Amino acid sequence: MDKQQRKQLIQNYKQTHRPMGIYQLKNQINGKMLIGSSMNLDAAFNRETFMLSMNSHINHELQEDWNQYGKDAFTFDILERIKPREEIITHPDELDKYQTELKEMEEKWLQKLQPYGDQGYNKLKKAKNAR
Repeated sequence: MDKQQRKQLIQNYKQTHRPMGIYQLKNQINGKMLIGSSMNLDAAFNRETFMLSMNSHINHELQEDWNQYGKDAFTFDILERIKPREEIITHPDELDKYQTELKEMEEKWLQKLQPYGDQGYNKLKKAKNAR
């Protein structure tokens, strides 16, 4: 492969839309779930499973259940995807639009599923002005 072909492959990769959206990591034993969003769902799955398998996940309760029940007790599901638009993400403003849409979608799913306490691994966010 010459330099020009390599450059073209890299450019094509950068212009390819990654699957973006909302995911759920669900414990099939106790029904608890973790809801998250990602600009790259494939990478999110890899990140979550890698951290859990390395016993280094930031969510200690999820980590404990993973250690107790094992990998096979969990499923990774995509709840909703962002439909790619025609424009190519080349400018930060375009990226911001996707990130804003992701935050709104995630909030909708958090409201709908309420994955807190006995129902999930997500933590309730504190109000910005709370002391």
